[in-house]
Amino acid sequence: MKPIRLSDSPFKMISKLPIVYVTARNGPYFNTCAALTQMDLSPVQGKRVLLKPNAGRVAPPGSGITTHPQVIAAAIDIFRKAGAEVAIGESPIMGVKTMDAFDAIGIASIARERDCPLIDMDARRYIEAPIPGGIAIDSIKVCLEVLEYDLVISIPVMKMHMHTGVTLSVKNMKGCLWRRSKVDLHMLPPVKGRCEKPIDIAIADMSSILRPHLSIIDGTIGMEGMGPSAGKAKPFDVIVVSADPFAADSISCELMGTHAKDIPHLRIGSERGYGVTDIDSIMVKPDNWHDWISPFEPPPDNLKIEFPNIKILDKNSCSACQSTLLLFLKHYGNRIFDYFPSNSNVCIAIGKGNEDVPDGTLCIGNCTAPHKEKGTFIPGCPPVSSRILTAISGKPSIDSEDGHIEGQDKIRNHFS
Repeated sequence: MKPIRLSDSPFKMISKLPIVYVTARNGPYFNTCAALTQMDLSPVQGKRVLLKPNAGRVAPPGSGITTHPQVIAAAIDIFRKAGAEVAIGESPIMGVKTMDAFDAIGIASIARERDCPLIDMDARRYIEAPIPGGIAIDSIKVCLEVLEYDLVISIPVMKMHMHTGVTLSVKNMKGCLWRRSKVDLHMLPPVKGRCEKPIDIAIADMSSILRPHLSIIDGTIGMEGMGPSAGKAKPFDVIVVSADPFAADSISCELMGTHAKDIPHLRIGSERGYGVTDIDSIMVKPDNWHDWISPFEPPPDNLKIEFPNIKILDKNSCSACQSTLLLFLKHYGNRIFDYFPSNSNVCIAIGKGNEDVPDGTLCIGNCTAPHKEKGTFIPGCPPVSSRILTAISGKPSIDSEDGHIEGQDKIRNHFS
């Protein structure tokens, strides 16, 4: 695989420091145009440019879940004016059809108006790309378009994330992974000698070879709290642009009221030299960008989870497992007893601090592995909701939040 690396970015730097452009308070279209036109875009002339939005879910415009269509409209117009051939591509979460998502989000109508191709990046076979020196993963399955286009532009939504802290331009490239392989990053075992969650290390591993040439971070309407899809929409009206995705994400973190050093996949990637996150080593334009800081509500550290006839054994769990369990119970709590008909109470364990659990316990997440012989064990850090539902039902399941469908072959492999 031809690596997509920051060092290959053709966008000219006028400074030794990475430059981040921040625009605000003029709406998504004009904010995006204003940020992009500050850059030298001559390198895109005659090139094939792939726009990679956050369009992995079926959600209405303005929900804070997916990229605003007017940001995409501005990117198409600006890059075409600079002489590029432009297309839009996505590999959504499992269970979601790409074109349905594009249509619901409003991107399809924007593309039709401009005769811009829309690409289902799952429609073709993937390329298996090795990750030299990967710690949590040693390869990824990459959609072909990533190699076929000259430039890949990451256009995520500015969101908090219950599993990874934030999801911005670096993590948005996870949507270039083919089909269900995206979910595999949630199913990794703990990495020996590391305190970080394996998904955070895996995203950093991925970014060693899969980084965008340019990042356009859509803060028109962000999401705070339990992102990426269960949080609260936050009107913000900000756009962040940079040729260094780590610098773009770092400044976005500051605008959101957090810091890149507290986001493991950004900290790890920066320590490895994949990009810059140190605020003092980034040139931000304009100088008064701090005026637009508006802290996002973070994912909750602790959730009070109470459901009738369900006992939660929560000892030293992290917010990721808590959030996943809460969402699972909100969606499926009334169905659990269909699968445990002989039990008047169901016991669910999360966290690494449970010294013992009763027989028949539903053990969720890698930290409960010591008790996997006591009941049903669902691996992951954390496992997605569909994996939990599949484990207790024995049937393939799709969840509206994570969109993952679990096949019978994997059921047998994990739970036989």
